[in-house]
Amino acid sequence: MKRAPLFLLSSATMALVIAGAMPAAAQDAPTPAAQDAPAPTAGETTQVNPAADVAPAPAAPQSPTAPQSPEGGQDQEAAQAAPPAGYAAQGDGGEIVVTGFRQSLSSAQALKRDSDSILDAIVAEDIGKLPDNNASEALARITGVQVTRTNDEATGVLVRGLPDLTTTFNGREIFTAENRGVALQDFPAGALAALEVYKSGTSNLIEPGLAGLINVRSRRPFDFDGLEIAGAIRGTYNDQSNKYDPNGNILISNRWETGIGDFGALINFAYTQSHYRNAVRYDEAFVRTPVGDLGTTDDDLPVTTPGVGNEFAFPGSIGNYYSRGKRWRPSINGSLQWKPASNLEIYADGLWQAYRGEAANEWFNANLERASVAGVRPTLSNVVLVEGEPNKAASLTKTGGYPAEMYRSTNNDRTDTYQGAIGFVWSIGRAKISSDFAYTTSTYTASEYSLDSQFTSAPTVNAAFDVDGSVDYDLGGYDALNPANYAWRGYYERRYKAKGDGIQWRADVDLATDFAVLPSIQFGARYVDRNSSLEQGNRYANTSTLGIPLASLPSGALETVTDGFRSNTLPGFQNWLMPSRVNIRENFAGLQQASVAALTQLAAANPTDTGLAENLARFQTAIIPLDPLGGFTATEQTYAFYAQGKYEFTVGTFDIDGTFGVRAVNTDGRYSGFQRSVDAAGVASIDPITNKQNYLDILPSANMRIKFTPKFQARFAYTETRTRPTFGQLNPGATVTFNSQTSGGQTTGPDGQPLFNAFVTRGNPNLQPLTSNNFDATLEWYFSKTGSLTGAVFYRDLFGFINTYTNPVENFEGLGRVQLTQPENAGAGKVKGAEIGIQSFFDFLPGVLSGFGGQANVTYLDGTNELPSALGEQAPIVPITGVSKWTYNLTAFYERGPISTRLSYNRRSEFVNSFNRNVNEEQYAGETTRAVSRLDYSLAYTPFKNLTLTADINNILATPFNNYRNYNATQFFPRDVREEGRYYSLGARFRF
Repeated sequence: MKRAPLFLLSSATMALVIAGAMPAAAQDAPTPAAQDAPAPTAGETTQVNPAADVAPAPAAPQSPTAPQSPEGGQDQEAAQAAPPAGYAAQGDGGEIVVTGFRQSLSSAQALKRDSDSILDAIVAEDIGKLPDNNASEALARITGVQVTRTNDEATGVLVRGLPDLTTTFNGREIFTAENRGVALQDFPAGALAALEVYKSGTSNLIEPGLAGLINVRSRRPFDFDGLEIAGAIRGTYNDQSNKYDPNGNILISNRWETGIGDFGALINFAYTQSHYRNAVRYDEAFVRTPVGDLGTTDDDLPVTTPGVGNEFAFPGSIGNYYSRGKRWRPSINGSLQWKPASNLEIYADGLWQAYRGEAANEWFNANLERASVAGVRPTLSNVVLVEGEPNKAASLTKTGGYPAEMYRSTNNDRTDTYQGAIGFVWSIGRAKISSDFAYTTSTYTASEYSLDSQFTSAPTVNAAFDVDGSVDYDLGGYDALNPANYAWRGYYERRYKAKGDGIQWRADVDLATDFAVLPSIQFGARYVDRNSSLEQGNRYANTSTLGIPLASLPSGALETVTDGFRSNTLPGFQNWLMPSRVNIRENFAGLQQASVAALTQLAAANPTDTGLAENLARFQTAIIPLDPLGGFTATEQTYAFYAQGKYEFTVGTFDIDGTFGVRAVNTDGRYSGFQRSVDAAGVASIDPITNKQNYLDILPSANMRIKFTPKFQARFAYTETRTRPTFGQLNPGATVTFNSQTSGGQTTGPDGQPLFNAFVTRGNPNLQPLTSNNFDATLEWYFSKTGSLTGAVFYRDLFGFINTYTNPVENFEGLGRVQLTQPENAGAGKVKGAEIGIQSFFDFLPGVLSGFGGQANVTYLDGTNELPSALGEQAPIVPITGVSKWTYNLTAFYERGPISTRLSYNRRSEFVNSFNRNVNEEQYAGETTRAVSRLDYSLAYTPFKNLTLTADINNILATPFNNYRNYNATQFFPRDVREEGRYYSLGARFRF
């Protein structure tokens, strides 16, 4: 990889720019483009398309200006009346200064109105005042954005129902570890100035994904007049974990006038921490009947309840799952700015963001259909069928069979992401030239030690499968708190390390012309060199047949596993015994030795079992051996070139402007891994495999804005996008897990068909990028500085949506019949929808009532795609997974004088997680998540100019997440119900 020439080119160019710019007094006059730019408000920098390749010239600080109407003149109502809520008293020059939440709405609205693209934004009206804990939480409040939640936080972001996003930080691409995008939840809110969601692209933007682009913007020192010290501190309490956590940030910035120009420096420290504890009751996804599926009586279950038959359906197992843990995220970002001449700025930016996690996951599973070690199947009694539904069990009692199983999995993981950048912006005559060079490196590591156990005998299980959203069950008086009733079942270890690094460089020119209809043309180039890698290994000792007491292990005494259910939930089975998390992790060496002793005993008793011998060999070293089939390496270079024109003209009384352009992107990738091969003699080996891809994308874009009046405008956009597969999806290697049933001599499965010899999971080096033609149109009415009514419709004509599918394959690489799981390109698809949003303060109300206001938005989505032909010849059209048809946000707020308060409600309708195929190869919804609602409240009180006290409650409703699973096209059982915590917080913000 030839990185040095690029860096030298960037450095040499910068040196020439400095030399050429120093005597540039004659170049002080702004270009026509600069004259058109709106003046920033105090403490802000005007930024147009901050995620674009063209780096905007940071504006010098401005004095606060009077509120401007959309026409550009002074807001007459604000000028003639007393300052309404959210406006400070008049400044020294008689100006009315916008403050508080009004400023946030005003800034975000100005970004939306004046952007070249279709976008929505959230702006922090003060340092540390983004309305949530992290970036992904805050994004859920934007029109058209949906989030997925895990362990009490938003962990996935979808724009218009799609996850295929490009993520940037201050306009530069950023990623986490081996991924293409960044974990947005790793950005603490205290480090951010704004979040900008680009729903349509322009040719000078870094290539957006199908869903668009999200830019995370931080502050720079030239955003402020001089010395600035500001920050926040907050304490939070989670009502399920019963833990208190500190959160805070502090920003220090200053600027100086020196003999060599203006110089500024900024550093920002942020820290977030949270404890969580979630509780889940579940019915297993696998559903069976007492008749079984082998075509013989070998797996039939005895039923003693008269009159119910033996063809009723019931879940194969039931249980509880608890996740609890602590996560914390330190972050540091800094910036240096130097302006040696009025037309030249040089800058350097740096970022370190980190994640640390410590977790314990507890699992308890009562199997309702598995035979005992002696081969005796359980008996079903007290069977009650669901009224009105044929052959569906509402409740039953299971006696005998296999003992209940449990585990405690302990995990420690961490991420460290670094990004450093240098660049310049130089205005010379008609041209604005910019260049930026950045290096990013990110590493994620994880270690897991999991201890498995089981009861020494099978308890009687009384189960009702659908009670308040999921199963409720008890163990018929079995003493689950007696240590003598527990045996050691197994011990599992895993290590995982993923890494990514890369450079990115760009150079751009924005050239003013003499053509009134085409005032500006832009062109530039971008180069990216990415590396990505993953290595992992695991080992497991299955000790279930030895009957070793769990309490005899080096992990020490057993403790009661506490649940996370709320006091008003069901009184069924909730608690059992396991060694503590601390004892499992601190005594892993002793558990390794115990595993070696147990496997040695088993191998001696079973000398022909090669699997036991392989497991024993894995435990002979202190360090977990790597599995070559589980890793990959990838290198990828992209070369992008673009040209874009900005046009403007008038037709009658309508002002029309916009952009048109094209971006060409060449991708050259090399993806390497390992695969299992079998030669003609049947000898298996692990061999390296490499796949190469090289393709060119031509991506045109066109945007038009029609200003019917200064307050009312329409937009139309057409873009073409493509989204590359992730590096993991392109991994040509495969992992193979052999079927214990076939190794035990069983050969037939459902309907007499052969069982799978093995289960294979792999990437797919033949994946192609997801491509889409995108059409957007909006109507936007800005009736005040903080008030707007906007609507949008959109359509995506896409091909190749990537998802992971499972399919039977015959004669796979010498393994015979296997179940293959791998990502596939789907066929044609489409996403269509509409958005509408309104926001305003109620300034027309008298007195204190003028402080009230509100925001509301709703998004409708309809997304479908054709399933891959690899899943069957019919390739039906099905809904895109993870997409809710409806998403709502509603916020009521009040701000006047020292009081600012908000109540925010968010709801997304149900969505499909996965699909099942029935015997006729028809698709039906496999697993679906019910509608989810969330309510948050915040209060701020400013007793003094430089101090604000805050109080917040998040997830007030604490509505459980509820999934259900269809076992045929019309019937389902609840899958699980998950309860999450409420967060209460008190804090203070300061600014000097």
